[in-house]
Amino acid sequence: MLDAVTQFFQRALVDPERSQDPALTLELACAALLCEIMRADFDSGDDERAALRQMLVSRLSVSNADVDALMAMAEEKVDESVDHYQFVRLINEHYDGVQRYELVKLMWQMAWADGEIDPQEEHRIRRLAGLLYVSHSDFIRAKLAAEPR
Repeated sequence: MLDAVTQFFQRALVDPERSQDPALTLELACAALLCEIMRADFDSGDDERAALRQMLVSRLSVSNADVDALMAMAEEKVDESVDHYQFVRLINEHYDGVQRYELVKLMWQMAWADGEIDPQEEHRIRRLAGLLYVSHSDFIRAKLAAEPR
């Protein structure tokens, strides 16, 4: 089962136009960017992994086994990639401004998962927000909306 899911995501990312469900391809790109935030401070703790799992389960409405496969694929893609172009391009092509803002808000929630914002996490989110064409005011608005009360 896990191999079948992994192969599906690999095929979908290589050729998203031929993918049967482009939303899954977009979710893989989103998961990869969230993994970037999780790993930005070089300390991927249990709190951050649990937060990533919860974000993906709530967004995808899939089983935990599928989320595990998606998380593994996202981390593998991040390890293999030299830049964020493949992920950002796909998101920019298919997400509108509101969806990209929501993704940036998820990035902030991921950064807050361990209880603090590391400067490296903030830098990575700022950089990705720029690549996603999220305005500075929306970047700040997302940060404030994601901050725990």
